[in-house]
Amino acid sequence: MQKITFIVCITLLLIGCSTSKNKKNKDEANPIEYANTITPEELKDMLYTYASDEFEGRKTGEPGQKKAIEFIKNKYIANEIPSPIAEGDYFQEIPASFFKGDIKTSENVVAYIKGSEKPDEIVIISAHLDHIGISKNGDINNGADDDGSGTVAIIEIAEAFKTAEKNGHGPKRSILFLHVTGEELGLYGSRYYTDEDPIFPLKNTVANLNIDMIGRIDQKHKKSPNYLYLIGSDKLSKELHDVSEAVNKEFINMKFDYTYNAKNDPNRFYYRSDHYNFAKHNVPVIFYFNGTHADYHRPTDTPDKIEYELLAKRAKLIFHTAWELANREERVKLDEKKSKDTSS
Repeated sequence: MQKITFIVCITLLLIGCSTSKNKKNKDEANPIEYANTITPEELKDMLYTYASDEFEGRKTGEPGQKKAIEFIKNKYIANEIPSPIAEGDYFQEIPASFFKGDIKTSENVVAYIKGSEKPDEIVIISAHLDHIGISKNGDINNGADDDGSGTVAIIEIAEAFKTAEKNGHGPKRSILFLHVTGEELGLYGSRYYTDEDPIFPLKNTVANLNIDMIGRIDQKHKKSPNYLYLIGSDKLSKELHDVSEAVNKEFINMKFDYTYNAKNDPNRFYYRSDHYNFAKHNVPVIFYFNGTHADYHRPTDTPDKIEYELLAKRAKLIFHTAWELANREERVKLDEKKSKDTSS
């Protein structure tokens, strides 16, 4: 009897250990689980609306742009993701006086998930919500890739983070989902946020991950479409660059093309999208970009030409990068030579 009792006790102990181990694993966050909520089907469904003729090319200050901001706001409301401004107020209004020329009042759209441990430190994921509107001949420039692809990607990324939060795996740092207006007219929306009304202090902003055109394949990569151009990742923080590379290697394994990151790049893309307004304040940045194509700024930039499987894969990459930045023990640091110049 003693021998049987001993065996039974050992068996129960092992079962107890196993149960404890399984419980621990269950409680640990698995970012892959949440990344997999980002699907080609949901991205396609959203983009076919967002880049439809109904939105009239989303020109800054015009009726189509107003429809766009309502679309974005309603997605955040549906996903129970709040605004950092006030309950139900997702619009950061930019007065007409801020713009040059005959441009009407416009709005950035903002939503956020509050960090569970370091809520005052912010990771910003951005994309521009506007496009170039209607051509003089009446053709609508839908801007499916530019930047409908970035817009819907952020919404899906936000939904993935919200799902994690609901499961008790919210990010340690806060994440701001920032949809900026006026990019096509001169980076107005992001400049308003950084220079006039940063909702969160720039000194507390860990990084800006900016998405501008990630739904297509450029001519250079037609035979090897598993790629993405990265710009700016090493310009202010080598640590950010290293994190980006490590995350990609672990989760996605996409080929990063740094052609446009070169100092002598004649396209000067580093200065031409919204991340630059953060970089000039010494906030580390990454600009994600698929390169240009024949439909750039043309009425033919339509949702039927988007590579939705690839768009989802790229969005998952950005989600994983944001996850790491939001949850790692220490925030990524500016390179020493850059940190001495930090003033914001």
